[in-house]
Amino acid sequence: MGSTIDCIEVKHFINSELYNALMIQEDEKRVIDLCRKIPDHALHILTVHDDSLLHMATYSKKSDLVVKLLEELPDQYLDKMTRQNKAGNSILHETATSNHALPVAEKVLKRAPGLLCIRNNNGETALFRAARYGKADIFYFLAGKICDYDQASKLPFFQRTDKTTVLHIAILSQHFGLALQIAKEYKFLIGEQDVDGMTSLQLLSCKPEAFHRKREDGFLEKIVNYVKFSSILRWRQAIQQEKHQYESAIELAKFLIKRDTSWELTYSIQDQSRPKIHKYGRASIEPSSTNIVSPTGNIDAETPLFLATKSGCPEIVKEILKTYPQAVEHIDDEGRNILHVAIKYRRLEIFELVRQLEVPMRRLVRKIDNNGNTILHMVGVKIKDFVPEKMEGPALVLQDELHWYQRVKDVSVPHFMNHQNSLRLTPEALFASSNVDLRLISKEWLKHTTEGCSVVAILIATVAFAAAYTVPGGSNENTGFPVLINEPFFVVFTISDVLSLTFSLASVLMFLSILTSPFRLEDFKNSLPNKMILGFTFLFLSVCLMMIAFAATILLMIKNKESWTKIVLYTCSFIPVAIFALSYFPVYLVTSITRGCKYLANKGKQLIPRSFSKSRTPSSIPY
Repeated sequence: MGSTIDCIEVKHFINSELYNALMIQEDEKRVIDLCRKIPDHALHILTVHDDSLLHMATYSKKSDLVVKLLEELPDQYLDKMTRQNKAGNSILHETATSNHALPVAEKVLKRAPGLLCIRNNNGETALFRAARYGKADIFYFLAGKICDYDQASKLPFFQRTDKTTVLHIAILSQHFGLALQIAKEYKFLIGEQDVDGMTSLQLLSCKPEAFHRKREDGFLEKIVNYVKFSSILRWRQAIQQEKHQYESAIELAKFLIKRDTSWELTYSIQDQSRPKIHKYGRASIEPSSTNIVSPTGNIDAETPLFLATKSGCPEIVKEILKTYPQAVEHIDDEGRNILHVAIKYRRLEIFELVRQLEVPMRRLVRKIDNNGNTILHMVGVKIKDFVPEKMEGPALVLQDELHWYQRVKDVSVPHFMNHQNSLRLTPEALFASSNVDLRLISKEWLKHTTEGCSVVAILIATVAFAAAYTVPGGSNENTGFPVLINEPFFVVFTISDVLSLTFSLASVLMFLSILTSPFRLEDFKNSLPNKMILGFTFLFLSVCLMMIAFAATILLMIKNKESWTKIVLYTCSFIPVAIFALSYFPVYLVTSITRGCKYLANKGKQLIPRSFSKSRTPSSIPY
């Protein structure tokens, strides 16, 4: 019993010394000396996860040390080189996670070639693991070891036990440059499906982040990014890496699309639901419950075209329609075409792309899905757990929904306005019922927001009004005119104060008009959101002008050598105004000015007589 305890203590002591020398002190000479004194040499189990010393040395990217340890490893220990830790990773698995470990991989395979075939607990070979971590150099080296194998013999090395291939995993891990090289070199992997029946192109179609290329940064954003990356070199490297990833993703998509014709496996073009455009009579015939099987026999199969539409990858949709224009006619298992899907998932860019196809649009707008839904019905269909790209207030979200309804209505077949789906709902009724909760939330949000802003606007108006009677420098006792009336900054103070009062009162009127609104659904389309944005714009301008008035007051007081106490007080009062303005600027300025100007422009057009307005030509698409 005592000897057993002593052995355990000796083992822990050796492990402690080895781990400390390897991971903490990074003393390679000490590690080599300790290895020479233990039975298993570099294959000694070091951690509680059954990692050997070679595992840990490889993991810590000490390639030179690993090579030295392998050279000193006695031949009688070669049978132990296939040891795996509790995750099932061998030494070669750890080597595959670093491009700098090529000498290690060469040395390891020379002494234990069987490591190339070993899988870890996830069913991954070392070759698969290299693709997973995007290590191109080590991947090509390992792949070169099986270059003489035929296709059937290569596949087990390139595929995990769940049928995920190296091409799948490279795309999922966003190593698009490596994925492109794999697709070009091993074309037989392009059509391989994982356990969910997804090909590589289908997986790429579900990754919109691969195509989200950032716009050109402005001056302030460049400064922020420079501070973030600490140096101009690192910042440029980050930009180059992002650009390379985007270009690789585009090139990969083009290469895969040319070899993917799954859009040909479509469903019936015949409508499964009988159109019903009158209110009375018997209920609509329910759609058939019989499943429509695709030519592949897979009922749930979705093509890359529809997956890209759902995920919001317009680049893939454009390339598919460019390569195969006839793919726009594809219909899924629910009887929907690309317009149904684009509208349901609110993909405006894809909707506009298809809308430009004048002749196919005549056919697409007439399609009714298996549930009796026209394209206009799809505006009222809500997606569960769908998060909009723009995080806006509920009133603005409802406004976008109403704009979507109008946008789709403009291209819909006129007599489909009264068409009822299988739930006996017209498009308008379905839209109204789907947005009941959003309408109530928007109403409450608008009320609370406008009430709070009204208080701020009234406070600013009060201050601006009071400042007009307590002008800087005071008034002349004899004449009653301001003492500093001839000073340039006094003119600045007067104009900014008057305009601040004007804009604050204008914002109050805007907010009051919102509070007295009936809050009809139609009001949320333009009237209420635009009034709120206009009120925000006036409030922002009033705050800015008040800030200018304060600044002019301070300059006037400094020039007249007033007490520094007052100057400090005015400066302190200026700080919260500046903070408010800076906080308001990035959030509302662009949106406020754009929507506010559009609203004023539309109101102005309504005042112009029709004889002065330009005639509008009807749509060129005779639906």
